[in-house]
Amino acid sequence: MTRLDPRSRRALGRTLTKLASASVAESLDHGARQPTSDRDTTRIGFTGAPGAGKSTLVSRLAKRRLAACRDQGGIAILGIDPTSPLSGGSILGDRIRMDNIVNEPELYIRSLSSRSANDGLADNVADLLDALDSHGFCEVLLETVGVGQAEHAVRHAVDSLVMVLQPNAGDAVQAMKAGILELADIYVINKADLVGARKTASEVRGIVQRHRDTRTWLPPVIEVTQDGEAGLAELDDAISQHLDWLSKRRDPTETRRLRRRYHVQSLIVRRVAELLGEQPQLLDEPTLRDTYRKALQTLAGDEAATDPEARRDTW
Repeated sequence: MTRLDPRSRRALGRTLTKLASASVAESLDHGARQPTSDRDTTRIGFTGAPGAGKSTLVSRLAKRRLAACRDQGGIAILGIDPTSPLSGGSILGDRIRMDNIVNEPELYIRSLSSRSANDGLADNVADLLDALDSHGFCEVLLETVGVGQAEHAVRHAVDSLVMVLQPNAGDAVQAMKAGILELADIYVINKADLVGARKTASEVRGIVQRHRDTRTWLPPVIEVTQDGEAGLAELDDAISQHLDWLSKRRDPTETRRLRRRYHVQSLIVRRVAELLGEQPQLLDEPTLRDTYRKALQTLAGDEAATDPEARRDTW
C-alpha cells in the first residue's frame, strides 16, 4: 500500500471502530483471523501531561517524517483522548488540533476514547496497534492520554517513547526523579519560546546526566518552539537515531514477548471486568478469598473467551 485510497480508509476505519468496542471474545476471534504481518511497523509513542501540546507536536512531526515514509506505506496517528468518568463521553479533539495535515493522502488519523482504561491508553489499544501494523504503515505515532502511570503502560507497546514537557513543569520533573526517567527515550521541552523553558530544559538535562552511568542510551533533551523548525528537525533526527540504535541492540523475540505479555494481561483484566459485570453474584461470597477463587474458576471455564463456536461472527 502506497496510498490510502477512500475505500481503504473506510475499511480500516470500520475495523478500528469494531476493535475499539470489541469484547474480549471478539478481540480473540479477530486476532485468530488476522494474518501475521510480514513487516515490522515502527511505533513511536508520545506521552506527557495534558496541555503540553502533544497533538500539535505530533502533527508537525508526522508531516516532517512523512517525506521518508510516503512510498513505504505512509503514517498512521492514533490519538487517545480521556473519557469522562461521569458522562462516559470524550471530546476526540485530535482532528481539530491536527487540521494542518488532515488532507495528506499518505496520512491516516484516528482519535479514540480511553473508555474504561486507566493507564493512559485505550481498552483495546494492543488490538488497534496490531490492526494498523497489518495495514502496512511505515510508522504509527501513538499519543497517550498522558495521565497517571501511562508511561509504564505504553513503554512496551512502542519502539521509541517521547515524553513531552512544557515550561515550568515542576510536577513532571519531580515525577522523573521518582522513576519515570528510565522509561522515556527522548525528552521534549515543548513551547520552548515561553518563559521558563530554558530552566526546565536545564533541570531535565541535569537529571538525565546524573543517570548516564545506568543507561546505554542517553536520552536527549530537545527544545521545540511553537513555530520554529530547528527543534523539530532535532527531534526528528533524535527519533531516527534512537530507532537505528535500537535495531542493532534489541532482541526481536524479547520485543514480541513483551508486547504479547501486555496484550494478554490487558485481555485478562478486561475479561475479569466483563465477568464481574455479567455475574455480580460472584461478589457475594463470604470472604475475599472465596470471591477470588470463584472468579478464577469462572474464568477458567469461560467458554465465551476460549471457544470459537461460542463467539458471535462480527467480522
